Amino acid sequence: MVVYFAALDPMTLVRALPGNVAQGIIWGIMALGVYITFRILDFADLTVDGSLATGGAVAVMLIRGGMNPALALVFAFLAGMVAGFVTGILHTAFGIPGILASILTQIGLYSINLGIMGKSNQAINVLQYKLVASLRYVTGEGSAFFFLKLIFGAVALIAIIYWFFGTELGASIRATGCNPQMASAQGINTSFNKVLALMISNGLVGLCGGIYAQYQGAADVNMGRGAIVIGLAAVIISEVIFGKLCAGKKIAFALTLAAIFFGAIIYYIVIAFVLWLKMPSDYMKLFSAVVVACFLAVPYMKEKYFKKRRTA
Repeated sequence: MVVYFAALDPMTLVRALPGNVAQGIIWGIMALGVYITFRILDFADLTVDGSLATGGAVAVMLIRGGMNPALALVFAFLAGMVAGFVTGILHTAFGIPGILASILTQIGLYSINLGIMGKSNQAINVLQYKLVASLRYVTGEGSAFFFLKLIFGAVALIAIIYWFFGTELGASIRATGCNPQMASAQGINTSFNKVLALMISNGLVGLCGGIYAQYQGAADVNMGRGAIVIGLAAVIISEVIFGKLCAGKKIAFALTLAAIFFGAIIYYIVIAFVLWLKMPSDYMKLFSAVVVACFLAVPYMKEKYFKKRRTA
């Protein structure tokens, strides 16, 4: 056991941290989308696993076709919105339960993503294209500027979402998620709000897919597999760790949105720590599920434990 831990180089973990922070910020965009459906709309949306790959596929193919990488992200966002629109229509117009509607869309997107790319994956080279994000930027000379761009982009997204959900339309979406029956009684078109929220959510997921495809230098038809677990992990971790810090503040909603990015970063740091311990990478999906389950159980166990102590 002593020999095993002696063989672990702490500097290996330290050198991996910038890349994990960058991935956390990028995946935090996707986690924002998950938060909108999971917490605000109270909708179990599994479209994420497909729409993330759609955003990546659209961005990569447009870049390969000569489009500016930054402009390609706009179309990745729009492609994600289309995916969310399909899920919303299946649910509201055809009466299909939300979770089943999202699964149907996710399955259909697999074939669509193959059609967009022409094959299972397509690569782009940072030396050939001026990409918005790349793994090479993390350790390159302009790494500080790259991280500033990521942070500025995250802050801009938080500000836009915070502003939108403070408008009348945004408030109606929050009311729809909180109590659909009451919202409908107040004259709010709940079906429209559900579709719109799903479009915004999956638009953010598609945007994340476009950025992440550039970051890793390729789009793959399976790149979104398990994405919902990462998104939920970021949301749950942020709530468990930063929930009390955000509660009661005038800008609690903005702080909650910001905490989601920290949740995603923490998730990837934990993943880096597990890999540093030389755990088999084949079990990373299982480990991710265990992490989410543990953080989901923490609030319940704390309440149950303290309740027992109060009644004792």
